[in-house]
Amino acid sequence: MNMGTSPVQLQAVQAPGQPDVTPDLEDLYRNFEKEMLVPLWTEIGDLMPSHPRSQAKPHLWRWSNLRELAARAGDLVPVGRGGERRAIALANPSLGGRPFATPTLWAAIQYLLPGEDAPEHRHTQNAFRFIVEGEGVWTVVGGDSVAMRRGDFLPQPGWNWHAHYNVSTRPMSWIDGLDIPFQYLADTQFFEYGREEIPDDEKVSGDLSRSERLWGYPGLRPLSERIPSSGTPLLSYKWEYTDRALAEQLAVGADGLGGGLLDPGHAAIRYTNPVNGGDVLSTIRAEMHRVLPGVETRPRREVGSSVVQVFDGSGTVTVGNETWSVTRGDLFTVPSWKDFSVRSEAGATDSDSGALDLFRFSDLPVFEALGLYRSTVEENR
Repeated sequence: MNMGTSPVQLQAVQAPGQPDVTPDLEDLYRNFEKEMLVPLWTEIGDLMPSHPRSQAKPHLWRWSNLRELAARAGDLVPVGRGGERRAIALANPSLGGRPFATPTLWAAIQYLLPGEDAPEHRHTQNAFRFIVEGEGVWTVVGGDSVAMRRGDFLPQPGWNWHAHYNVSTRPMSWIDGLDIPFQYLADTQFFEYGREEIPDDEKVSGDLSRSERLWGYPGLRPLSERIPSSGTPLLSYKWEYTDRALAEQLAVGADGLGGGLLDPGHAAIRYTNPVNGGDVLSTIRAEMHRVLPGVETRPRREVGSSVVQVFDGSGTVTVGNETWSVTRGDLFTVPSWKDFSVRSEAGATDSDSGALDLFRFSDLPVFEALGLYRSTVEENR
C-alpha cells in the first residue's frame, strides 16, 4: 500500500509524555502507517477516556411533526417487498446521518393505512412496538394475532415471523424499537422474507392472543409450554395493567407504607419476562414512569443509552445541557453518561392519569451482562 493512501495518519506532536519529535520518529510513524499500525501513546486519550463520551447527542423529535410526515408518506410510499415497512427512523444528528437514535438503538414511527397488510418477515434483531395512540392494527407473530391499542407494549424476540394488518377505517401509527445499530456494528444480523399475505384464519380479532391466554397471569406458568430462550413469550403487555401498577405504587407511597417509589411522587415499572423475571428482550429494557404534577426527579446518569417517549401529560426534560418542554408523543434520546431528569407539569387537561407518563427503552441489559453497567443518582437538593 502506498503510504499516502493509508487510512492510518499519524502526527508527531511535541507534548508532555510524548516522544521527542525527530526525523527518526517521523520515519517510524510513516512505517507504522504503511503497515496499518497505530501506537497507543498517540490514541490513549480517545480510546480510554476518564468517563464515557457518547457519539450520540441529546435530541428531541416532536410527535406532531412525525405523525404529519408519516401521513404524507402514507400517500406516497407503498407497503410491500420494495420497502417492506413504511417505517421512518429517528436519526441522531451526531451519528453521521445513519438511521440510528443512539449507537445501539433504533426507533421509528411506522404507519399503516386502512386495509393494508405489512408482509411477513423475520430478523435476528430484537424488536417491540409501543402504541401512543389509536387502535385497529394487529400484529401476527408466529401465527398468533395480537391487538395493538393505546398504551400497549408488544415485545418480539428476534427470529420470529411477524406481519401487521389494519382492519380499521383509519390509518394508525406507532413506535418501533429495535437493536439494529447494535447488531449492525457487531455483524450478527440475519433477515428473511416470509409469506406475501396473511391468511384469513390468522386474522383473528379476539380480545386475547394465544400468548396472553397462556402467559399473561402473574406468577403462573403453563407447564405444557416449551420455555423460550431468546426472550419473553408474552407478546402483549396491556396498558390497563401497566396503568394500575403505576397507580398502586403511588398509592403505597401516599399511604406511608414505605418503599415502592424511585422518588417521592415518581413511580416506575419494568416490563419483565414471565419465565424468569428478567428483561423482556436480551438487548433491550423497557420501562414506564409516572411523575406526579410538580414533582422533579433526581438527575440520573447511566452507562448505556435510551430513547424516551412521552405517553401522556406534559413537562420539562433535561438531558445533559439540553432542556425541552414536551407533550404527548414527543421522543428524545438520553446518551450514555448524560444526566437525565424531568419535571412534571401534567394535569387533567392533558393527561388521562393526571401525571406525566414516560415510556423508556434502553440497551442496559447488554452492559449489565458484560459487567460494564454503572450509574449515579444525585441526592435530593
